[in-house]
Amino acid sequence: MPTLTKLYSMQEAAEHGSKDDCWVVIDGKVYDVSSYLDEHPGGDDVVLAVTGKDATDDFEDAGHSKEARELMEKFCIGELDESAPVIPELEIFSKKQEADYAEKLKDLSKQYWAAPVAVIGISVVVGLLYLRKK
Repeated sequence: MPTLTKLYSMQEAAEHGSKDDCWVVIDGKVYDVSSYLDEHPGGDDVVLAVTGKDATDDFEDAGHSKEARELMEKFCIGELDESAPVIPELEIFSKKQEADYAEKLKDLSKQYWAAPVAVIGISVVVGLLYLRKK
């Protein structure tokens, strides 16, 4: 097995997520599987779905054979740089943030009460005028 010296960040791996240029990260190693996508028994979409993230769990869950693991080695181009920052996760709102938004919405409704009241008032007046004409 060749010595791996090239280190890649998860961000770099994520930039290679197309059918013509596809990298995956498994067990801390980076693989360029672009040339193998058409041959992959599960189809290329399965591999493309795990680009840009650590695909170790997906790889293990699929139950790959010993031969598949040996075949992987020829696609290995380096290792994952664990010291590099990972791709930021989406922000998940906490209950406090939800309460803040609810409070802001209440404040807005207190500030802008005139418009809905005016619409209701005009509707009532138009309705009464319409009923008087009948």
